[in-house]
Amino acid sequence: MTDFLDQQHLILTSISPEAVRLNEALSDLLAGGKRLRPAFCYWGWRAAGGSDCQEAIVAASSLEFLQACALIHDDVMDGSDTRRGMPAAHRRFATLHRGAGWLGSSENFGVGAAILLGDLCLSWADEVLYTCGLDADSLRRGKGVYDIMRTELMTGQYLDLLEQAVGGGSVERALTVVRYKSAKYTVERPLHLGASLAGADDQVIATLSDYGLPLGEAFQLRDDVLGVFGDPSQTGKPAGDDLREGKRTVLIAETLESCSTAEADVVRRHLGDPALSLEGVSALRDIITTSGALARVESTITEYTERALTAVRSPLFAPEAVTVLEGLAIAATSRSM
Repeated sequence: MTDFLDQQHLILTSISPEAVRLNEALSDLLAGGKRLRPAFCYWGWRAAGGSDCQEAIVAASSLEFLQACALIHDDVMDGSDTRRGMPAAHRRFATLHRGAGWLGSSENFGVGAAILLGDLCLSWADEVLYTCGLDADSLRRGKGVYDIMRTELMTGQYLDLLEQAVGGGSVERALTVVRYKSAKYTVERPLHLGASLAGADDQVIATLSDYGLPLGEAFQLRDDVLGVFGDPSQTGKPAGDDLREGKRTVLIAETLESCSTAEADVVRRHLGDPALSLEGVSALRDIITTSGALARVESTITEYTERALTAVRSPLFAPEAVTVLEGLAIAATSRSM
């Protein structure tokens, strides 16, 4: 990733020295993160019998640029202030505009620059994948997976926006957003991409789904819990930030389905309040906990993780891949609060 960004730095500099700020913002963003999607892609490759090689590593790393696109655009849509403990890209560019005393709206400039940076990341993800060094047949096999993964991601993102607009709905609707915005995109499709590049047959792909889909859903449910109860030093975002952003997660849907009418009124009144105080965060946490929603989500995380661990212990997969995929399942779902 660093090598690729160094190459792009030269290209941007040749266009205009001022364009380098795009590369600097992306470099700072990519310095953090868990690298889960590249890891699942690489170990999907290995599970399907692919050898340890630089070409596969480069192909897998393309997903980190796709993830950067998703994060940058997601932060714009959510109006998030921070990402990975730093100002979100649109805030960073707004601050640049404001500090330089440029004309027009700093906020509009920040949003515009962030959208363009996200688009650039989407383009660069393609470039990294298709110049990874694998042969044309391998890339042709992977292209179909890569295409559907991006379609599912963008559609899931729209469904998430829709849930916020309509004020949320059932647990089932929230789970649909989880599946398409995150679960498939984070675990299942990266596994499929790596395995397809390696020439996996339909049975291997199906068994990877038996592992990847429940694990991806458990991963996002854990992320939703951390968005409410997480330690800012671990999450890189302020305490209760998902509550201020009004995210209509499974955790919130579970809460509204089981709490009292008076408690539901409190949740609806405070959810999405950008000025929500720590006392307000604490009050919502109490309702989420006493309603039983937190316990049910935790139980689902455990159930889905166990289902994934059972599926991955398949004789279809290379043994060294099974060991690592087991470890990734635990790491993805057991993050500290």
